[in-house]
Amino acid sequence: MAESCTCSCSCGRDASEILIFPCSGASNVGQIANQAGVELTKAVVGKMFCLAGIGAHVGSFVESAKGAKRIVAIDGCPVQCAKKTLEHAGVTITDYVVVTEEGIDKNRNLNLAAEDVNKICTKIRASLGIS
Repeated sequence: MAESCTCSCSCGRDASEILIFPCSGASNVGQIANQAGVELTKAVVGKMFCLAGIGAHVGSFVESAKGAKRIVAIDGCPVQCAKKTLEHAGVTITDYVVVTEEGIDKNRNLNLAAEDVNKICTKIRASLGIS
C-alpha cells in the first residue's frame, strides 16, 4: 500500500471544491491513478468523485462536477478514459495527469510501488499549487 500524500497547505481552500477523477483501469498505471486519488482524498487535497457516475450521465453527479472549482483527471495511459469520459459529459478539466507520461511503464503487475503513487500525488499537488 502506498504512503499517504501530505498537504501542508494553509491557504484556507475547501477540498470539496476540488474533485478528483482517477482512471481505475486493469493495469498498474490505472491502479496507480486510482490510488493517487484515494491518497489525495485522505490528505484532504481534494475529494475523489465517481467517474462511473459521470460516464453513466447521472444528472446529479454531472451537475456536481460542473459546479466544482477544479476538476482533476488522472489517467493511467494515453487511452485517456478519464479525460474522454469527463469531456463527453461536458465537464471541463482544469488539471490533468497521465501516469505513463511521468516515466512509469504500463504493465499488469498490480503490486503498486509507493514511490510511483507518491510521484503522481506530488505532480497533482504541484498542478494545484499545493505543497
